Amino acid sequence: MAEERDMFLRARGRTLSAFREDDECQWKAPFYFIQGADPQFGLMKAWAIGDCGNGGDEWEEEIKLTEQAVQAINQLNPKPKFFVLCGDLIHGMPGTQWRKDQEQDLKNVLKNIDQDIPLVFVSGNHDIGNVPTPETIDDYCKHWGDDYFSFWVGGVFFLVLNSQLYFDSSKCPELKQAQDEWLNAQLAVAEKCKHVIVFQHIPLFLQNPDEDHDYFNLEKSVRHELMEKFHKAGIKAVFSGHYHRNAGGYYKDLEMVVSSAIGCQLGEDTHGLRVVIVTAEKIVHKYCSLNDLSSQGIEKELMDLIKQN
Repeated sequence: MAEERDMFLRARGRTLSAFREDDECQWKAPFYFIQGADPQFGLMKAWAIGDCGNGGDEWEEEIKLTEQAVQAINQLNPKPKFFVLCGDLIHGMPGTQWRKDQEQDLKNVLKNIDQDIPLVFVSGNHDIGNVPTPETIDDYCKHWGDDYFSFWVGGVFFLVLNSQLYFDSSKCPELKQAQDEWLNAQLAVAEKCKHVIVFQHIPLFLQNPDEDHDYFNLEKSVRHELMEKFHKAGIKAVFSGHYHRNAGGYYKDLEMVVSSAIGCQLGEDTHGLRVVIVTAEKIVHKYCSLNDLSSQGIEKELMDLIKQN
């Protein structure tokens, strides 16, 4: 039981225990990881009945989709370095009645991931609340590990951020300040790395760095401050979810990658996962439907990049 619990709490002390910096800080060879977003147990029923606030008392469809995702990942060969879930793990907001059951059912599915594929969790607005508090963030951390942290894999530096602190930190300004100070220190390290990749739930932007602010992106002034910081630090890509559709674009040479959901789709995309290949020169990614990944695995063109030395 302790081992099962630990697989969900590897993010501690602002790092990820699955990877040791001394072993992982040097570039070795191309590798890949899997990004997913928004399993959001309960949203499909809530969306179908038009009551996202109070609906969500069923999540059997999300269980099946996440089981399919886990099974597809487990059969990949070679194995991905890790599987990152970019937020909205469940639909029930803090304090709502189905939250505990949704969390437990999600853990029951995820515990079947291959033990050699570490799980990386990113907090979303449904995980800590649209207006997070110290209490809601603390509760998240007790179940899923730190809300922001960094780690090294194969010579690449990864940053996991709590994007809700950039959306509305009015009830926890001291926690936003703490993340800001931590991030500045991490970005100083980032300037010396081969590649740096950021994971967060809310996209900086959906398609255009200057687009208007709405529910699905960050406010313009906050967005531009972060984008410029990331660009100066040499960050190559930011991966997010939240939109339940695929989207993205560029700010200078910083790529914003928005992945659709494992769970409820709000557009024309299919339930899926993103395969992300990291080579010495570039970061290449492709969104794959769960059905395609299950039946066909990773396409040869992407696999050939992994085999390069």
